[in-house]
Amino acid sequence: MSSHTPHDQAVSRHGWVRAVVVALSGLFAMGVVAALGLWAAGAADLPQGAFPRVVAATVVTGVGGTVELSGNAGGLADTQAGLTVIPLSVTLVGALVTGAGFLRPLRHRAVAGGAELAGWAARIAVVWLLGLLGLALAARRTFSIGLGDDTLNDLGELFGVSPEAGFTTDVPLTLTVGLVWLAGVLVLALLVPPGAPLPPRLLRLHRSVRPAAYAMVLLLLCCVALGLVVGLVVAATRGHAAETLAVVLLGLPNLVWLTFTIGLGATWNGRVEGPFALPMPRVLDEVLRGPDDTRLNLGTLAEHDSRVWWLLAVDAALLLTAAFVMAAHSPAGTRAWRHAVRMAVALVLTVLMICLVGRISAHYGLSVLGIGDLGGGLSGELYLRPEVWPALGLAALWGLAAGFLGGLLAGAARRRGAARPPRRR
Repeated sequence: MSSHTPHDQAVSRHGWVRAVVVALSGLFAMGVVAALGLWAAGAADLPQGAFPRVVAATVVTGVGGTVELSGNAGGLADTQAGLTVIPLSVTLVGALVTGAGFLRPLRHRAVAGGAELAGWAARIAVVWLLGLLGLALAARRTFSIGLGDDTLNDLGELFGVSPEAGFTTDVPLTLTVGLVWLAGVLVLALLVPPGAPLPPRLLRLHRSVRPAAYAMVLLLLCCVALGLVVGLVVAATRGHAAETLAVVLLGLPNLVWLTFTIGLGATWNGRVEGPFALPMPRVLDEVLRGPDDTRLNLGTLAEHDSRVWWLLAVDAALLLTAAFVMAAHSPAGTRAWRHAVRMAVALVLTVLMICLVGRISAHYGLSVLGIGDLGGGLSGELYLRPEVWPALGLAALWGLAAGFLGGLLAGAARRRGAARPPRRR
């Protein structure tokens, strides 16, 4: 008779060796995606062997970490720079790989003890923090910036101006936010998949929370899949394959989830000034590249291209499909109004997440003797921010309507299946 307890067997299935594999696999997958995206964007040509450090910085920002920009231009000059953006392609890949690795030893089980899950998650977290610490320490570099033509370089030498720009990480904040990110990924890994095990006390979530969470994740992934198809078609037929590939590998969810909220009727405020370029279709960049701050919504986009009204139909089809999936995975007999409420709550939380992680803000500038925008090309600004409360209100309305209709369709499908006579052998 074996002397090993079920707890010992569980630890052997997902002990420290597997924890190392799961945590490092997630970080490695993020690094590969970030490296390919930055290579396609031309970052491989950065001087002083900075490419690996930029890759590390991209992974750090992918888990919500903080990369701080700095600049120095000598005693008579001043530099300012800031950057806030999450490369959501990197984030999504890391979340999928880490979540799948977390669930793999738990497959084929309906229930898992809370202590077992906590211990398994803690081992992954320890290795994850050590890996993230190494990336955060590696993500720092300083570059020299040329002033452009010979005249500006002569002025720079005259005034002792030698612009430098660099980046570094706030290590404690990065580790804290990275740990919260990992906890969120592991919680979602347990809540979302229909077959994932839950602790006995949380089994009721299988009936109420899991169908809605599963439908929302499926909705977001469908948006990404549609965007990937469009991106590949554009790369193959319209040229600029490298630039398109860079957008896909670094910011595809940023673009498609933004577009999804616009299709719901949400408004984003933004501006593009200087040499910055947003990773989005030409029509969006044209709308934002004006003299003043711009409202980005269906109306303003339709003034440039009437085809954007198709976003309404695409969003309606995606939401109705997600609502049907949610209702089909819910217990039979659930009333349509309950499906509507659950869909509305889930969609509001999803849109809130998009509003929080989809913000973009970047600026930089150089001034000499108080004269800004030297040379016209040494400063720029872009930002993109949502009008959050109207977006959440629209999400609630869409969720109520789609949830109600999806519940009715799922109920009709169940009745049709129950009424169908069994096949004779």
